[in-house]
Amino acid sequence: MIRIDKISLRYGSALILDDISLSIPRGGITALIGPNGAGKSSLLSLIARLQPLQSGSITVEDLPVDRTSGRDLAKIIAILRQDLAATARLRVRELVGFGRFPHSRGRLTPEDRSIVDRAIQQFGLADLSERFLDTLSGGQRQRAFVAMAFAQETDYLLLDEPLNNLDMYHARALMRSLRAIADQHGKTIVIVLHDINHAASHADRIIALKDGRIAADGAPSEILRPDVLASIFGYEMRVETIDGIPVALHFR
Repeated sequence: MIRIDKISLRYGSALILDDISLSIPRGGITALIGPNGAGKSSLLSLIARLQPLQSGSITVEDLPVDRTSGRDLAKIIAILRQDLAATARLRVRELVGFGRFPHSRGRLTPEDRSIVDRAIQQFGLADLSERFLDTLSGGQRQRAFVAMAFAQETDYLLLDEPLNNLDMYHARALMRSLRAIADQHGKTIVIVLHDINHAASHADRIIALKDGRIAADGAPSEILRPDVLASIFGYEMRVETIDGIPVALHFR
């Protein structure tokens, strides 16, 4: 379980997160949504200790993130950031192999290589595995980075806007893959999404942030309501139910 207790975060005079407390149990997909600047990425970064805590506490499996060694934390949490960067002369297989570093320290064993192969297959990268990153589209590179995080084989997977650069087909395929690994491998996935309908279709729980605070928290059917969405995003949108899934018609 991830436990977040009384977290606040400031950048200078700007208040980014304001007294956030919540618990995320093991298993399933939790989607973080909200307007730009709501604090979603900052919250994810604090959980993964990419930036120091200023107040409050965060524990993952009862381990305090600010006092646990980086190597131990990397064995239970993997994070995919927005600002992805890797050398152009790196092959996809090599990139995915970096996910094994907390376990192998750079010396891949046969077991590590088998895990890398599974990650490559899971995210549909077999045909691209020997390609250099600079020969791939932005969406293909994005899938390779997600596969790298999956290859880390942690119980918790934190993904910050992984649908960036993906077309509709590959965005759907990635969300379906994440749903499958949550269900089949017992992973706990916390994902920042801008598309509310992807969250509704694939997440078990949606947490909406606005102005650094929790604006709504519940199952997709509880969040995808016109009044709730208007309070989060600031405008009215119609919601229809298709095949039992609520769909926000936010483009009209």
